[in-house]
Amino acid sequence: MIMPLSTYSGVFNDKQFNQPYIDIDEWRDDPVRYHYIHGGFTGTNARFSFFYPEASQYQGRFFHFMAPVQGSENAAVGRPGVENKIAFAVSHGAYFVETNMGVDQPFVPISDSTLIPRASAAAAEYSREIAQQIYGPHRPFGYLYGGSGGGYKTMILFENSAVWDGAVPYVIGTPMSIPYQFTVRAHARRILRHKMHLIADAVEAGGKGDIYAGLNQEEQDALREITRMGFPLRNWFMHRDLDDGSLPVLTPAVDLMDPGYYQDFWTVPGYLGADPDGSAVRDRIYYETTVAGVIMPGTSTEPVDTDTMSGVDEAWQRVRGDSVLAGKTWLRLEQMPAEDAYIYGTLLTVLSGEAAGLAVPLESLQAGAVSVGAGFGIANMAEMLQKIRPGDHVRLDNSDYLALQTYHRHQLPAAGYEPWDQYRDAEGNPLYPQRPAIIGTGLAASGCHKLQSGLFEGKMIVVASLQDEAAFPWNADWYRRLVRENKGGHEEDYFRIWYTDHALHGDLEHMPYEHHIVSYLGTLHQALLDVSDWVERGIEPPASTNYIVKDGQVSTPASAADRLGLQPTVQLWVNGGECARVKAGDKLHFTAVAELPAGTGRLVAAAWNFDGKPGFPIKGELASLNGDGCRAELSADYTYAMSGTYFATLRVQASRQGTADDIFTQIYELARVRVVVETA
Repeated sequence: MIMPLSTYSGVFNDKQFNQPYIDIDEWRDDPVRYHYIHGGFTGTNARFSFFYPEASQYQGRFFHFMAPVQGSENAAVGRPGVENKIAFAVSHGAYFVETNMGVDQPFVPISDSTLIPRASAAAAEYSREIAQQIYGPHRPFGYLYGGSGGGYKTMILFENSAVWDGAVPYVIGTPMSIPYQFTVRAHARRILRHKMHLIADAVEAGGKGDIYAGLNQEEQDALREITRMGFPLRNWFMHRDLDDGSLPVLTPAVDLMDPGYYQDFWTVPGYLGADPDGSAVRDRIYYETTVAGVIMPGTSTEPVDTDTMSGVDEAWQRVRGDSVLAGKTWLRLEQMPAEDAYIYGTLLTVLSGEAAGLAVPLESLQAGAVSVGAGFGIANMAEMLQKIRPGDHVRLDNSDYLALQTYHRHQLPAAGYEPWDQYRDAEGNPLYPQRPAIIGTGLAASGCHKLQSGLFEGKMIVVASLQDEAAFPWNADWYRRLVRENKGGHEEDYFRIWYTDHALHGDLEHMPYEHHIVSYLGTLHQALLDVSDWVERGIEPPASTNYIVKDGQVSTPASAADRLGLQPTVQLWVNGGECARVKAGDKLHFTAVAELPAGTGRLVAAAWNFDGKPGFPIKGELASLNGDGCRAELSADYTYAMSGTYFATLRVQASRQGTADDIFTQIYELARVRVVVETA
């Protein structure tokens, strides 16, 4: 049994957090055996959870996770498979630390911007006190990590405290990421909503590559704008499911910090809304009507545990108003929007009846009805929706949501953010009217008191994704340049950056679009192990990924020897090219070369998918695998019986250990080719 200390004696001695207590002290066995300690600091809302391995497993370190959104100290509990942070830590000789960062609810105003850093540091130091009681006198090494919003926190805390010895921020943004990388995405989605499939086909394997073919001038301009802002071109493959991300959650920040913007957008020359011939005026919806019918989905039989929603793509969804519903709510209106109307984000406000005052976002228009969106922050949304009745008077208005979509044009930062240079003339002057203040930097600093400086002691590895749709890939390079500047141009003794190709923002084991996308969790976990080896044993990690940034797009070399980093490379051909046209029944020959940067492990597996159905059912043979396991050739023959367009995919797998035994450190890459099969 652990004895709570009467005072807190760590090197980070904070008077607000010097009276820790423990209210749970027990052994648990799921998914691995660990000693669970839960507690907090008296007189505060700060809570912590510590997960200690058995003494025989312990190697003198801890991994401390920073979730994107504060409010839960048990978000890691119950995560499946490779996503289980507790199992990863314990099985690799570390204890695991998670806190609510001093806040008991997500998305609540924090009056003290130093609260998150101080509460997190106090918990980390107190975990060391307990570790000494369990394992004997020593100072555990500590490693901080987190992604997206948790990446912001990781960088700020590591830069401004000596509590941790190393850090692994992942899929990170800059002070100019939110809300702008979502506003530009929303604008492009609206303008390009009828042409996104053309762009997707152009950038797909075997495509013609001309992304502007078939687009009018307005559409070309929107595509050029979002491309230069950094949205990865290859991501248009997911156009059917691409939404506006966390923009609805960030909208209140604009309402609060720049309330005059919406009026100016529609009235002041230089704003898109003030152009009578512009797309905003064309797509604007503003009218009143009555409800003709309500289709409610009923209440979900599987309540959502929002405390465990700690992933970078799900943390902000903890405040969904529709989380208790089993599906979408649909409304039929006496006067429906036009069939081609831009309905997404339109605010429907109930003006009469029992639900009067309820304002909910709309999402889509189908079969003569409009669907209600997630309703972020509307706590009683399901209850209020049930009160809507036919005959209730409602107003539809998308004015503010349209205005948000070009907000980034009026928020030019100082030098150092090249994607924003597209909004300046040749002399460097803004092309559009500018707002009184830049809210992005305020949002970035609001959680942890400061902005990134790039100045830190210790070691850091940044993990980034080349197809990150939320924190655009150049964001990680922005931080690298900041570090390089502070390290006198020699960051290699302190810093690495590893990009994962074909990876999105989300930190899931099983990513959607499995024939386009791989998970980066293997790279993330290996980075934590490598940064600990760097700190504790002086073993330098593999070199940073080689890449170039041009016009907002990040690209890497094709060969592993040139690309470096951790991820293998795959080059795939069908009948010698990226696209083959054959008759049904013709045999096709697929060849590939897989390579791994020297010294990063071995290739361990490969698998094929030829027809686009779920999974990778056909095992690939790693032929001609060289002595160090870093290069292999693969081949396969396949025949399509039916006409159609197919995309064949090869996925390869590598690991530092050279086996597939450690599920947490498997690193993947894939390649695709196009096959057009005509009727025989």
